[in-house]
Amino acid sequence: MVPERLCRELRQVLTRAVERNLGDAILLSGGLDSSIIALLASKVGDVKAVSVYLENSPGSDLRYAKMVAGFLGIEHLIRVFNLDELEDAIRSTIRILRTFDPMEVRNSAAIYIALRHAKDNGRRVAMTGDGGDELFAGYSFLYNLDLEELDHKIRKIWKRMSFSSTALGEALGIKVNQPYLDPEMLSFAEKLDSRFRIGFRDEKRYGKFILRMAFEEMLPEEIIWREKVPIEGGSGTSILPRIFDEKISNQDFDKLRERYLMEDGVKIRSKEQLFCYQIYRELFGPPHPDGSTKKICPMCHSNVPDDASYCKVCGAYPI
Repeated sequence: MVPERLCRELRQVLTRAVERNLGDAILLSGGLDSSIIALLASKVGDVKAVSVYLENSPGSDLRYAKMVAGFLGIEHLIRVFNLDELEDAIRSTIRILRTFDPMEVRNSAAIYIALRHAKDNGRRVAMTGDGGDELFAGYSFLYNLDLEELDHKIRKIWKRMSFSSTALGEALGIKVNQPYLDPEMLSFAEKLDSRFRIGFRDEKRYGKFILRMAFEEMLPEEIIWREKVPIEGGSGTSILPRIFDEKISNQDFDKLRERYLMEDGVKIRSKEQLFCYQIYRELFGPPHPDGSTKKICPMCHSNVPDDASYCKVCGAYPI
């Protein structure tokens, strides 16, 4: 169990972080992290929740986001988008982030649509739940590590963590605030014993355990104990691989994959990535090493940090 004094301290620290980073909108997925920010922001400011969803998709976020907005009594701005609008957002996302990593693109395209919807509704500062998973071990691949390994892994994650919402917001002209990344919150996380990050409830292992316990009495149980769902799953953009499998024939895929390998030295791994790469190539040309690092991605020849195992340009992992 997590000591109440630690839960109380976390509530106090995060409340101050929200007050310092208060916005007039919160990108609300109905997941734990954004729901807690919405809860705290609703107590001190006039905040509107913003949620997005791909029509006719299996995305699960909207149900939970509606639950949280209703529970808190805050206005809820919902944007249901179609595939044509998603493709437009994908193009903008690739242009802003300079990536053709399909997972990054499908996640960030949903964020782009949400931020644009916030701005279209007169919102000037959008808060996000960025950082909650990184600070408090929200990723399932961390759950079964021993404490020493968990500490090592999350500190490695902290050194590399970055969030597309910042660049997307700048491009759209809307400020993005991230309360979990407030210096006082980072200091709290740095000092936290990792045995309070992972815990059991009803014989099931959960990440972000201290966060769940600290706010257990303040939000619906379904929200507090909701398992992590990636943005792509919650917003519905996870269907993109299937959409592109249907949209691009195997013959065209094989022909273009061979062409880009021969001409550009880029190894395309899926039809979805092919679609993203064609946009990237049209905007920026093929990626080339620029001499900024010794390490080169074997899949696309972009420079990557020498201690990195992931290429931000094409998404190759491990490298």
